[in-house]
Amino acid sequence: MSGIYIHIPFCKQACHYCDFHFSTSMKKKDEMVLALAKEIRMRNSEFKDEVVETIYFGGGTPSRLQIADLRLQIDLIYENYVVTENPEITLEANPDDLSEEYLIELSKIGINRLSIGIQSFFEDDLAMMNRAHNATEAKKCLELATKYFNNISLDLIYGIPDSNQNGEQANQMSSEKWKQNIETALSFGIPHISSYALTVEPKTALNKLIQTGKIAQPKDEVAEEHFQILVETLEENGFVHYELSNFGKENYFSKNNSAYWLGKKYIGIGPSAHSYDGVSRSWNVSNNTLYIKSIQEDKLPNEIEILSKTDRYNEYIMTGLRTIWGVSLDRIAAEFGNEYFEYLNKQAQKFVDDGLVEIVISSVPMQSGCIEKILKPTPKGKFLTDGIASDLFMLNSK
Repeated sequence: MSGIYIHIPFCKQACHYCDFHFSTSMKKKDEMVLALAKEIRMRNSEFKDEVVETIYFGGGTPSRLQIADLRLQIDLIYENYVVTENPEITLEANPDDLSEEYLIELSKIGINRLSIGIQSFFEDDLAMMNRAHNATEAKKCLELATKYFNNISLDLIYGIPDSNQNGEQANQMSSEKWKQNIETALSFGIPHISSYALTVEPKTALNKLIQTGKIAQPKDEVAEEHFQILVETLEENGFVHYELSNFGKENYFSKNNSAYWLGKKYIGIGPSAHSYDGVSRSWNVSNNTLYIKSIQEDKLPNEIEILSKTDRYNEYIMTGLRTIWGVSLDRIAAEFGNEYFEYLNKQAQKFVDDGLVEIVISSVPMQSGCIEKILKPTPKGKFLTDGIASDLFMLNSK
């Protein structure tokens, strides 16, 4: 099974923390929609032997598009690819776009999963992040969305500074405030939550605000405390922590994201979108004008990187450690050979000794269905997963 990702590069306004590719101008919207449609048609040969299981509209803010724009892309995928009987079709959306009329129309064109960018239910947090919606809209959209969709995910951000009310250095979000955010999300019966620590990217407004002292630098110890609260609270409420930043009720894991983590093939449509075919990775130009011009000239505006064995090993370590399925030591030996197998065991030993990772015997149903030795983080090591993974990377091989 494979997936198709469509990048919608438009937003109402720029969030202070965001470094994704987008434009706040909708002037080229119609040209972009036609270019996306054309790229879908141009690339169908890449999936001639594949069955599409997931379609994902990401961004940017896909809910900035009209229903007809979204319907066009979905119809063309069905016309040009083999699609499974009940695909997961996800739309990322902002609360201020989700009117009742829009939600009803989304449900009619095949969208069956929503990923809603709530981020926080507090006005000061939303203002600090420069979100386009307010707290009232955040709650209202969930009341409406749950009337028409049962497969809904929402995003929350933790470890953010409190707003600066008196020109003094802002404090970090309190644990109590963070708990209230989680409890509010749970009150709507949402079956999936994605949650991330506030990250300061170099070329963002957030970075400038921190450098000028207008916003406090996020603290790792606060983020770790919030992460532990998140894990404990959601697991107590029946969620499975199936990926470092993702929590889902049974049967509500994101099929699209799970496919990424399990190394399945996908095509990325649109400016800045990435694709993966198992042996190479490609990415489209991150420029709306250049993307449109290239597609109009029947050229794919992408760069391609052939992944070496070491690249594929490192990628599997990174994605595998982040998931509930872990890293299969049996797969490392079979696919990458003894050099990589011995290296991984040697590098991992110090983390085993420190109680940060463990080796367990487990089945891997989404990969092989076999019983295998699995390397995975312990509860103590989960928050440190990315750092642990980087220490397990192979930097050079013979």
